[in-house]
Amino acid sequence: MVYRAYPLDLMINNNSPILSQIESPSDLRLLDEKDLPLLAEELRAFIIESLSKTGGHLASGLGSIEITIALHYLFNTPNDHLIWDVGHQCYPHKILTGRRDQMSGLRQKGGLSGFPKITESEYDHFGAGHSSTSISAALGMAIGAAAQDKDRKAVAIIGDGGMTAGMAYEALNHAGAIDTDLLVILNDNEMSISPNVGAMSKYLSRIWSGKIYSNMREGSKKILRRMPTAWELARRAEEHVKGMVVPGTLFEELGFTYFGPIDGHDLSEVMRLIKNLKDISGPRILHIVTQKGKGYEPAEADPCKFHGVGAFDASTGIIKSSSKPGIQSYTAVFSDWIVKKGREDSRLHAVTPAMREGSGLVEFSQTNPEQYHDVGIAEQHAVTVAAGMAISGLKPVVAIYSTFLQRGYDQLIHDVAIQNLDVTFAVDRAGIVGADGATHTGSFDTNFCRCIPDIIIMVPANGQDMFELLNTAYQYSGPALVRYPRDSTPKPEQIDTFNCIELGKATQVREGSNTALLVFGTLLSVALEVADELDCSVINMRFIKPIDVAMIIKMASTHSSLVTIEDSAIVGGAGSAVLEVLNENRLSTPCLRLGLSDTFPSHGTREQVFEEYGLDKKNIVSSIRNFTSL
Repeated sequence: MVYRAYPLDLMINNNSPILSQIESPSDLRLLDEKDLPLLAEELRAFIIESLSKTGGHLASGLGSIEITIALHYLFNTPNDHLIWDVGHQCYPHKILTGRRDQMSGLRQKGGLSGFPKITESEYDHFGAGHSSTSISAALGMAIGAAAQDKDRKAVAIIGDGGMTAGMAYEALNHAGAIDTDLLVILNDNEMSISPNVGAMSKYLSRIWSGKIYSNMREGSKKILRRMPTAWELARRAEEHVKGMVVPGTLFEELGFTYFGPIDGHDLSEVMRLIKNLKDISGPRILHIVTQKGKGYEPAEADPCKFHGVGAFDASTGIIKSSSKPGIQSYTAVFSDWIVKKGREDSRLHAVTPAMREGSGLVEFSQTNPEQYHDVGIAEQHAVTVAAGMAISGLKPVVAIYSTFLQRGYDQLIHDVAIQNLDVTFAVDRAGIVGADGATHTGSFDTNFCRCIPDIIIMVPANGQDMFELLNTAYQYSGPALVRYPRDSTPKPEQIDTFNCIELGKATQVREGSNTALLVFGTLLSVALEVADELDCSVINMRFIKPIDVAMIIKMASTHSSLVTIEDSAIVGGAGSAVLEVLNENRLSTPCLRLGLSDTFPSHGTREQVFEEYGLDKKNIVSSIRNFTSL
């Protein structure tokens, strides 16, 4: 089937008469309101055509077009602050704030970030990448504006997924308690348009957001508070009536005035309501219902597939494939392992914080639904609920991205490690991730986990290693972590048996002279190419903790220098562990550490970022020669 990018003939020729006039929100505000729906269509078509070439987060952006136009049209940005949660939906915002012509370099080295970034634009008021931070940040900005007596509004735009995280409710609880001037837009893009989103709901929302109702409501409260019995009766009656027609009772209890739900693609209604809400003081929340992938049939039909997408054919919706025979992703290796292991052992329960597809748990969720648990965007809860499962005799496997494990660090220490519980962590996206940049790079899991007593940290060099190390982690009776990258590997050859590897046992894969390369993880293939040129010994270390002390001592005693290679932060990383072994054993063998230097990475391809850190073959050879005079 062939799809048109959007049902506008004028867009087939990339002709966007209104969008082409918008270089900033001040240009947007010069438009007549009647022109805004056409602008939304042009913007939608532009995003589809642009992302078909670059890839990126498509479905979320298509769903947020109308609310983005309304906010920039009605608020005085950049003086007023718009805070986007996660940032997946920020592409319309970037385009309307002067970055339209830079979209061709989206998520490419030297180009636009895929997320809001304060160093990129004065309209990006807060960096994003992890979810559920927007309300806290916007509240802080609102407090700052009030403390400095500045006429500045703060608006947080958060999705329904972001509202599954405890941090969002902590922020709502705080905001409601201090009566701060804060507007929260709840962009609900998972539920369908309910019967409440109709004429009656629109009417009630307009009434509740209007000045007459607000003034009467506040005035009545002042009078009724002097009569406690009447006040309680009125308060309960108001909650009862509103609870019958809108799902806002929870927010009202937290101290917010609730409006909605309304159709987030009905631009005139969104505009009308925000105009009213803009002039109301205190914490308030507007609930809009939108559709992921709005306006593009393939994305509407499969918003998960088009959430984060590579380049695709805009006319057909077919995503360009880069798969090769005999090659699969490390995530796919994990998927194969957990499906096989889950069939063998009913104690295995998989836990994921809203990353079923990304973490490779789709098949497992279908074949073992009773053993599968998606806890939502709640990493802290994911770790502690796994601890509870382990206490009860289950063997939980937490599938989580490295960058998201950071959010569950206290729980990893306090609830799992201190109690020495049997929890396996399958840590995906460890090391360099590429286009998603610093917010999603898994730089630190090695470093912040290595200091935790009794934890096992494993780094496979390839798919076969990974399959066996996952078995090893699962058999270990305490906390164990297997870290692996967003990359591909030859398919494991032996997956019918669940072989384990001796804890802390490295293996020598090449014998050379003078210099030994101690490799932690998937840079082994590059290290072997380096070793062929420089005649180095190569060790596949496989374990960061416990580290193979005997192998390090052997290599230090038989070689004139050591080089450690890892795709994690050097400070406190695997190379530091090797230095500790050398120091404790009073060995003076020089040791060069190669890894991620003490900087945050830029975005680009994995190859480009590796080169940035000097972890490509050419730079590794140069670094070793400079260090050893080879």
